[in-house]
Amino acid sequence: MNIYTKTGDKGSTSLFDGIRVPKNHIRVESYGTIDELGTVLGVAKHFVEDEDIKKTVDYIQNKLFTVATNLATEDPEKVKHHILEEDIGYLEKIVDKYMGLLDNPTGFIVPGSNVKSAYLHVARTVCRRAERRIISLSELADIDPLVVKYINRLSDTLYAMARYLEDTQVDVQY
Repeated sequence: MNIYTKTGDKGSTSLFDGIRVPKNHIRVESYGTIDELGTVLGVAKHFVEDEDIKKTVDYIQNKLFTVATNLATEDPEKVKHHILEEDIGYLEKIVDKYMGLLDNPTGFIVPGSNVKSAYLHVARTVCRRAERRIISLSELADIDPLVVKYINRLSDTLYAMARYLEDTQVDVQY
């Protein structure tokens, strides 16, 4: 099986529901940034020793395919898998767990006192960029509000896990 179709050679691509759009379309930017996020998480988990966090990252990577499918489909009737409130609740429990283990700190820290936390912080920033792209898309098309909410909560989750994995909590010096 060839993975190249040559249909994108002139700068367009097919969405999940077969609609063709330019490769620089905000919809493609949105799900492409989600793809990038999943890949960064794949790198991050190779440096994480904590088995619970590894399992959480695996779960999130799989859930990102649901997010991407929603973003890559113009016709909402053709979306087979959806983000649910329980998916958001799962992330909130993760945030509460790791921030609680840190005694609910406040204020910013300098990220990346080790490789494992640094990669999760990179994932967090990619997640925030994805969120901005999704918001831009939502100004042009109907986007499931639970997708937006999930990605917002996911960046909090990645922050909480990254902060928990820091070797030192270096406060920002203004």
